[in-house]
Amino acid sequence: MTIGTLAPKSEKKRSRKNKGVVNENAPLLPKSQVLESDAGFDDFNGASFSGAVFNLSTTIIGAGIMSLPATLKQLGMVPGLLAIIFMALLTEKSIELLIRFTRAGKSVSYAGLMGDSFGKCGKVMLQLCVIINNIGVLIVYMIIIGDVLSGTSSSGDHHFGILEGWFGLHWWTGRTFVVLFTTLAIFAPLASFKRIDSLRFTSALSVALAVVFLVIAVGISIVKIISGGIGMPRLLPATTDFASLLNLFTVVPVFVTAYICHYNVHSIDNELEDSSQMQGVVRTALLMCSSVYVMISFFGFLLFGEGTLDDVLANFDTDLGIPFGSVLNDAVRISYAAHLMLVFPVVFYPLRLNIDGLFFPSSRPLVLDNFRFATLTVALISVIFLGANFIPSIWDAFQFTGATAAVCIGFIFPASITLRDRYNIATKSDKIFSVIMIVLAVFANIVAIYSDAYALFKQNKTKRE
Repeated sequence: MTIGTLAPKSEKKRSRKNKGVVNENAPLLPKSQVLESDAGFDDFNGASFSGAVFNLSTTIIGAGIMSLPATLKQLGMVPGLLAIIFMALLTEKSIELLIRFTRAGKSVSYAGLMGDSFGKCGKVMLQLCVIINNIGVLIVYMIIIGDVLSGTSSSGDHHFGILEGWFGLHWWTGRTFVVLFTTLAIFAPLASFKRIDSLRFTSALSVALAVVFLVIAVGISIVKIISGGIGMPRLLPATTDFASLLNLFTVVPVFVTAYICHYNVHSIDNELEDSSQMQGVVRTALLMCSSVYVMISFFGFLLFGEGTLDDVLANFDTDLGIPFGSVLNDAVRISYAAHLMLVFPVVFYPLRLNIDGLFFPSSRPLVLDNFRFATLTVALISVIFLGANFIPSIWDAFQFTGATAAVCIGFIFPASITLRDRYNIATKSDKIFSVIMIVLAVFANIVAIYSDAYALFKQNKTKRE
């Protein structure tokens, strides 16, 4: 338990009010100013530790969870699991640097912190990266939800969704109606909350649904191990030539995307009852998420072996070879679709803030302008809805996004802020670590982009021939 937890309530409130001063360009609004400016928030005394952990965990666990078993297929069991743990440690360090420089500069947003270190150019770069990354992620979420519930057609084959499999082909089981209904009934109401702490219960349910998938995968694996239906998984990568060696780096965007949560750290920190607990929130969330990632990757690869697909969810569209296999398949797909529905508003929250900060930098705080808040919410949800309906598949684009915008948000920008060291608080080891982080991020992602582009070019060339 931290010292802040033992402090009297009045002292906690004073510490929250002194966390930072909001300037007119800041897209976020600290809790203290909300309390003084909006009577509707008078009963809010700050977010709890558990609520902050669940919101940060939900930000971390998204679509990337289903791609992690495939990374073990590329790297082998041992290097793959070690890479997941290494990325968790790297993420924890990068967020620790963000928090440290945030405290020194009294910033209230990631964009404000970048602006403090690199001026308006740095602030705009961060906002653009968050916008590109989050819009792409949310479109992917909506596409996946449509695929799971209504089915999808690829390579001339139609894969039935859950609703089509249960009720047959009807207008109300079609993709457009299902996605529209989900948008109006779930996304729009949850995206209308002005505080991220209001999503703490849906975030807790979202994490629970991810655990449901894990429990089912573990259960199926144990049954198949007992029946002798699982062989020994490959422990090390299979590299036969230079091309296969380069192909190992294609997993980097998946790892980066799986741990990106930096754009929500300040939002959660601003609402936290005791700001001294933020580092504990980060460590607890990362421990929880990395444990889920390790377990899902291990049992997913153990279960499907070399047949593990890029999206392991697709493996649950086949006969599992065990009793009640179809029921378990449906349970996995339903829990995952519901999980993404609840992740959507948590990722949408920083997207709206950064759009507002980019286009309305001098306006009053977004939470105090109901018209601007509602207009941005409707416009962004509409763009995401149209993108999900008119873009058949953006997995390739998603990989490139993970190798560019996401890696900047998660690693390059925090390291750059540390090297800039405007307040002379970075140690020599911090700067050495930052240089190594930038070099690793740039090198790995250049190779990943090259490998992805080469594979895409080769695939298109094969189709033409």
